[in-house]
Amino acid sequence: MNTVRLLVIILNYRTAQLALDCLRSLEEEIATLGDARVVVVDNASGDGSAERIAAVIEQEGWGAWVELLPQATNGGFSAGNNRAIELALASADTPRYVHLLNSDTVVGRGALETLLEFMDAHPDVGLAGSRLDELDGTQQHSRFRFPTACGEFAQGASMRAVSTFLRDHIVAPPLVDEAHEIDWVAFASVMIRGTVFEDVGLLDEGYFMYFEDTDFALRARRAGWSCWYVPDSRVVHLVGQSSGVTARGGRGARRPRYWFDAHARYHRENHGRLAEWWIAFVWLAGHGFGRLRRLLMMRTETEPPWLWWDFLRYRLTWRPAGGAGRRAAAQGAPKA
Repeated sequence: MNTVRLLVIILNYRTAQLALDCLRSLEEEIATLGDARVVVVDNASGDGSAERIAAVIEQEGWGAWVELLPQATNGGFSAGNNRAIELALASADTPRYVHLLNSDTVVGRGALETLLEFMDAHPDVGLAGSRLDELDGTQQHSRFRFPTACGEFAQGASMRAVSTFLRDHIVAPPLVDEAHEIDWVAFASVMIRGTVFEDVGLLDEGYFMYFEDTDFALRARRAGWSCWYVPDSRVVHLVGQSSGVTARGGRGARRPRYWFDAHARYHRENHGRLAEWWIAFVWLAGHGFGRLRRLLMMRTETEPPWLWWDFLRYRLTWRPAGGAGRRAAAQGAPKA
């Protein structure tokens, strides 16, 4: 059996056409690499997505390099990806690298090969992320700092003056176009060394969506793995199309409850119960300050609707520590 160097995982939930477009963007590069394969995980879409994807795989003759893995339930981003990772790591032909890819992406020419070459040349790097672009080539934020109290205040305030004053703490630093080490990268397109799963486990299934990428990168950092942003790997990201949460322009879409659950979980599980509540109050203070200033200056509110009320209602809720899926063991992970 040929050794699989790279496994690409595409998670689909009711975005069959996007997933198929993503596969088409991969076809040429997978053929060039030769030692890569793709798994499309359908997260119990229930809208015919799995059947449609399966039919196109057969029609296009993609069966040699694409596998469909339908799920009975939708357990979220972490759970869906974990099912494919588990199978890969338990197989006799374990991949050296795993690449997580959103269904709402179009992979640029050479994007995967660029990351593979970078990872091969830097054995201490555990995660490497692509540059994410709009359709017109405009660069998106895809590299981030770990959340801190100052950063949460700035995010809550959503004011340029506050962000400028706390510029060394904001989660999304200014855009750059050179490779460098960073705290974490967007999991819309990220390559992970197989050994990292052996050291830190799988994605935390306690997160339905959001913050699972931040959490995983932090656990990898604590285990001695670095994370890099590699902009020569370019991927178009149709923001929010796979989740249905992000609205383009205006105030944006209302945040779902699982965002607040994930926000609380990240701080609680990684920094303790006190941090969970302290960060909540810091964010509220920043948000209150920003809202008051916009009100006094009669400026249009730019934050998602109901954000203040939803934060009070969902974020300030007592939650038990731990939970299913926390740092699940990765058996049979490959050595780098």
